[in-house]
Amino acid sequence: MALVLLVEDDHAVRTAMTGALRDAGHVVQPVGTALDALRTVTDDHVDLVVLDLGLPDLDGFEALRLLRGVSDVPVIIATARTDEPTIVRLLNAGADDYVTKPFSSEHLSARVGAVLRRARSVPPEADQPIRVGPLVVDGERREARLGDELLTLTRREFDLLAYLAARSGKVVSKSELCREVWRQPNLHLDQTIDVHLSWLRRKLGETAADPRFLHTVRGVGVKLIDPCGTSSSA
Repeated sequence: MALVLLVEDDHAVRTAMTGALRDAGHVVQPVGTALDALRTVTDDHVDLVVLDLGLPDLDGFEALRLLRGVSDVPVIIATARTDEPTIVRLLNAGADDYVTKPFSSEHLSARVGAVLRRARSVPPEADQPIRVGPLVVDGERREARLGDELLTLTRREFDLLAYLAARSGKVVSKSELCREVWRQPNLHLDQTIDVHLSWLRRKLGETAADPRFLHTVRGVGVKLIDPCGTSSSA
C-alpha cells in the first residue's frame, strides 16, 4: 500500500478525496496547509503527494518549490486552472502530473495509480550495473558511484543519469528525455532538463564549460561519455 499525502484545505473536498483514495487501497494522510505537508514529507516516508494549489498559508507554486527542496516524492497537482502556461509552469516546477477540478474519484485514483507505477518502475537497462569509466550506475540498487564515492542523487537525477549511461556515447535529444525519463510529452521542459543536468554535473564534479561526462550537443541534445575512453557493463 502507498502512503499518499493529501494537501487540501477544504474540509468537504478533503474528506471526499481521502475516502476515494482509501477505497482504492492507499493509506492517506490528509493535511490542510502547506507547512503541515512539508513537516509530513520531512518526517514520514511518503510515496506520493496530491497538492491543491489554493492553500491558505502558501501559494501552491511556492509550496511545490519548497516540497521539491526537501524531497523528490512524486507530486500530483489538483487545480481548477486549465490554461496551458500554468500547466507548463507547474511541470517545469517539478510536478509529475495534474488533475483539473472538478474530477471524479475514479479519475483521481487512476492518476495516482499511474504516477505510482512510473515512480516504482525500473528501466530495462537497470538489470545490471553499467560502468562508464570511473562511473558505475547500478539500477537494481538505484545507486551511482564515482570511483569510491557514493553519489547522493534524487529519484529524477538517478533516472536521468541511468538513462544516459545506458546510451553512453550516443546523443539523446531533450524530447526523448521528456518522453522516457519525465514520462511527459514535450511541454517546454527544456529548462527543467537543463536544471537537472546542471545538478548532475555538479555532483559529477564538472561544469558545462568544462565537462567530463555530460556533453551538450548544441541544438541536438546531450550525451554521456567516458572521459577515459572505455564503457561496459560492470
